[in-house]
Amino acid sequence: MRLTLEIARPFFEARHDALAARLTGLAPTLEGAGHDAARLARSLADLGLTRLLLPESLGGAAIGQPASPSAVDVRGLCLAREALAYVSPTADSILAVQGLGSYPIVLEGTPEQRARVLPGVADGSGVGAFALTEPDAGSDVAAIATTATPDGDGYVLRGEKVFISNVGIATHFIVFATVDPARGRDGITAFMLERGTPGLTEEPMQLGVEHPIGRLRFDGAKVPRGARVGAEGGGFKLAMRTLDTFRVTVGAAACGMAGRALDEAVARVRARTQFGKPLSDQPVVRSKLAEMATLLDASRLLVARAAHAKDAGAARASTEVSMAKLFATESAQRVVDDAVQLFGGMGVVSGSVVERLYREIRPLRIYEGTSEIQRLIIGGDLVRR
Repeated sequence: MRLTLEIARPFFEARHDALAARLTGLAPTLEGAGHDAARLARSLADLGLTRLLLPESLGGAAIGQPASPSAVDVRGLCLAREALAYVSPTADSILAVQGLGSYPIVLEGTPEQRARVLPGVADGSGVGAFALTEPDAGSDVAAIATTATPDGDGYVLRGEKVFISNVGIATHFIVFATVDPARGRDGITAFMLERGTPGLTEEPMQLGVEHPIGRLRFDGAKVPRGARVGAEGGGFKLAMRTLDTFRVTVGAAACGMAGRALDEAVARVRARTQFGKPLSDQPVVRSKLAEMATLLDASRLLVARAAHAKDAGAARASTEVSMAKLFATESAQRVVDDAVQLFGGMGVVSGSVVERLYREIRPLRIYEGTSEIQRLIIGGDLVRR
């Protein structure tokens, strides 16, 4: 983490030195939790990292903006996610989705919703989830088919969500459904459902990585009007504002995984001898390491620039954010792949660090806006300018 600060020093402030120092001791705390998602979630709170997800005015980390109703420390979150992803991609994923599952309440929640949810986010007793994706609605959010039909003093939800992180440990879900499919994105509305709501069913989904993730089914799940988050029809904008705040931190997580892969690769080629000398003495190996390190440092700079723009309140930072997310995730995929290549056969042995990273890195190019969507955002902004 010191390396990140030095590379991107112009974009960081002194207070992040203390955070970086704390993050260097992550491993012992997280190793005890292993892959136990519930224990990892509590460990994140014990480390004080969940407070980074909330504005200072609502019990979050002190960032010098005590009057702001929505400002969070994006640079601090980027440091945290890079460190977490280096040590435990599972813990990183849990923290990220904890943010997505609480920030809509920060932005549009009622005082009652904030009082019910946000203290638990801060102390780890509550875990959030962000239920947007459906079998036929990924990048095309307007295609959401889950319905929320007005019924008396509330709504009845019917439909299905898939690839929802934190399923199995979440205590509440931010669910996006349409009150009128004919209205497209203008009918999408957000709701807060608590675990155990009648008509809500959770089902685990088995992926190639060890993350708490699953499917949600809504079979006539009735919620009161007070469960609605924000205005009716305001869910699309709320989802986009939430994703725009946290998207750059995906790039930071990619840097963490790439950094771990690079370190593992360097250690491997220094220790392994081929053709009578260490692999690290082979020019082709040094060339590959040089490219990996350059991609990583360039990614860190793009992430830091975008995070700084968000923290500085830039009127528009979508291009910087999309560039950071696109470049960092695509570059991390290359770095991890090169690390596997340098390991040789041991790089594809199940359970090895680089084999796990090879599986862990792939979803980052998909979630919170695919690489293709990021290119559309960047290109569209260039044309408009």
